[in-house]
Amino acid sequence: MKSLNLDKTISNWSAIAETVFVPHTEEEYQQLVNLLDNLIDLLGEDETHPLASLMDVVGVLIENYEANNIPEIDEAA
Repeated sequence: MKSLNLDKTISNWSAIAETVFVPHTEEEYQQLVNLLDNLIDLLGEDETHPLASLMDVVGVLIENYEANNIPEIDEAA
């Protein structure tokens, strides 16, 4: 297991915190959707790309927002 280097994380976090965050508004959600679209365009399906895990994280943030804030469409209706 890799050692957690909090000093390095803290020094780098401010550089990405404006880009990667938990969305609380529709505007923030749309920012993450746009980021994911750009990442998909850049990475395609290259799972070895250095930003592949970022794409996964952004996808999870989007999924969580949608699960909590966007009602599901009832297809049975």
